[in-house]
Amino acid sequence: MNIRAPPSALSRIRTPLLASRPIASFPPSRPILRGSTISWDRKGISSFVNTRRAIVPNSVAKKQTQQQIRMASKITDWVKPGDSSGEFKRQTSSFRNWISKEPGAKFPPEKGRYHIYVSYACPWATRTLIVRKLKGLEDWISFSSVHWLMGEKGWRFPTPEDTDAAGENVIPDPVPGHEKYTHLRDLYFAVEPNYQGRFTVPVLFDKKTNTIVNNESSEILRMLGHVFDDQLPEQYAKIDLYPESLRPQIEEAHEWTYDKINNGVYKSGFATTQAAYERNVTALFEALDKAEKHLAESGGPYFFGDNITEVDVRLFPTLIRFDPVYVQHFKCNVRDIRSGYPHLHKYTRNLYWNHPAFKDTTNFLHIKNHYTRSHTQINPHSITPLGPVPDILPLDEEVEAVKAALAKK
Repeated sequence: MNIRAPPSALSRIRTPLLASRPIASFPPSRPILRGSTISWDRKGISSFVNTRRAIVPNSVAKKQTQQQIRMASKITDWVKPGDSSGEFKRQTSSFRNWISKEPGAKFPPEKGRYHIYVSYACPWATRTLIVRKLKGLEDWISFSSVHWLMGEKGWRFPTPEDTDAAGENVIPDPVPGHEKYTHLRDLYFAVEPNYQGRFTVPVLFDKKTNTIVNNESSEILRMLGHVFDDQLPEQYAKIDLYPESLRPQIEEAHEWTYDKINNGVYKSGFATTQAAYERNVTALFEALDKAEKHLAESGGPYFFGDNITEVDVRLFPTLIRFDPVYVQHFKCNVRDIRSGYPHLHKYTRNLYWNHPAFKDTTNFLHIKNHYTRSHTQINPHSITPLGPVPDILPLDEEVEAVKAALAKK
């Protein structure tokens, strides 16, 4: 049985961007281990052949299969073991009900009835906190945050003893009757005992019927954007994140920014093959280039001109995490935002520094600790980098490389 090195590995070695220089000279082929031969060309390894058959006893093979099945159910398995594509595939949200003003609706827009469970680390959950604050819904919908650490049982609720997860409403589950809940999974199982999906945030929870309304961030965002309008003061009711005149453009932007940017960083970072990583990180930076060009041509300050829309609420959480986390942790290091994308950098800083709804819902402690200490398959020693410093630059400052470039103009 001949075993050849995977084409993705060979092409990786030949890729000029990844090879520091050609190998000067090697013999056409060279034995390395008994039963194995490696062949060379001037660009590097051209083939690896193992001529020995690996004989695996049936009992061992059975144990390996059973172990793979057990591993496939682990919450921290972002790519299913045995998936040769190496691709991260995001789970579809399971709870998809809506708060509605329709007569007889199961979940009407009642003040104080709903609670949102979030993680400050999670960009998807942060969207819902941003819109909650933009729309002035603090007195209408309560919220609490889980601890930043995700372990084998998923998100856990903080305890009074935790001193490493500072932030507003980072507290044990505050909903009456949930005093014994230690993990978010307890909430999911209480609602659906046979639940088999991931225990994700955000969760929009109905305290009156003690059930989950929705756990899809884009739908929660849209609900909160309008469903309480007739109860809100005019200054908040008039904020329209999904104006009818822009809906086709908003939906078109959602399609590519979600797939290539919001989810693109995850598909790059969780890839388990070089081919999957390169495919997704290339698409990510093509999309960032597209967003940069759009902002340069439109003039901003927001994605669609003078008013904040859903696109800004959905794009910001990824951009604000990009330099502190995604560049190093998810290997999204073709460029960073602060030195490689001047319009995206200005756009992100404007949202952060000039709008409390964006700044106050961004918690860099949770963000950096979660990614670097929960994803042990990427960072097994759970070491959290100190940089970049600062996490986000002030509006009137630039990194040295940008200063130098501007000085030449």
